[in-house]
Amino acid sequence: MALKIAIQKSGRLYDDSVKLLKECGIEFNNSLNRLRTEASNFPMEILFLRDDDIPQYVADKVADIGIVGENVLLEKQKDVKIFEHLGFGKCRLSIALPKGVKYKGIQSLDGMRIATSYNNILTGFLKKNKIKAEIHEISGSVEIAPGIGLADAICDLVSSGSTLFTNGLKEVETVMKSEALLIGNHKLSKQEQVVVNKLIFRIQAVKKASKNKYILLNAPNKNLDKIVSLIPGMKSPTILPLAEKGWSSVHSVVLEDEFWEVIEKIKDAGAQGILVIPIEKMVL
Repeated sequence: MALKIAIQKSGRLYDDSVKLLKECGIEFNNSLNRLRTEASNFPMEILFLRDDDIPQYVADKVADIGIVGENVLLEKQKDVKIFEHLGFGKCRLSIALPKGVKYKGIQSLDGMRIATSYNNILTGFLKKNKIKAEIHEISGSVEIAPGIGLADAICDLVSSGSTLFTNGLKEVETVMKSEALLIGNHKLSKQEQVVVNKLIFRIQAVKKASKNKYILLNAPNKNLDKIVSLIPGMKSPTILPLAEKGWSSVHSVVLEDEFWEVIEKIKDAGAQGILVIPIEKMVL
């Protein structure tokens, strides 16, 4: 029995969703205009759907699991289970105003007309902050709403901010932060849950690998203890003697966020021939 997973057929999360599944070793044909396909080496059927429809399909168990943006899930308010935060598709839902409008804090939004595709999320945000504003729910190009007189402000997804800048807008409030999620139906069978667990295991291995770098370096034995103390590896570094007397080879794993700081310190401590290698999978 194949587990059915729904992913975007096009758009912001499509490429990263396909990439993640393939990095998990799942082989399938994702040629253009294909709405469903089966994996050749994993019990999975992939459905390519509109992102807005994925929460509903998963809630109704047309799909067993799905990859969807946190913003879409919160807006659609469907009863599904969140299995994993996937770490890609990061963005924020923000309120923006025309550049020339003075903003003195969230109370400035009181009485404004705000255009958005995220009526439920924005309604909750305004209610929480005790702001009374008029919401215009539209789809498509929300950014043009202030320019054509439809609204005073917008609430829309922002990643780089370039679209806002192009349309003469400035970001003033972050409503929520979002990333891609792996969601699932609450009523999976035991067999389906077994397959989901296998998939999550692979996803977590890929995620851990993306956050770490494998490093190899040569260290003088007289400074070996100091160099080893500077490397925050998984457990302890691997140390092997070199052919050249008085030197050892040190192998370890370093978090990408700490990478440059660690490299600078071990270099200052006498490390030489430092090699940095990306990690494809990482199982702890």
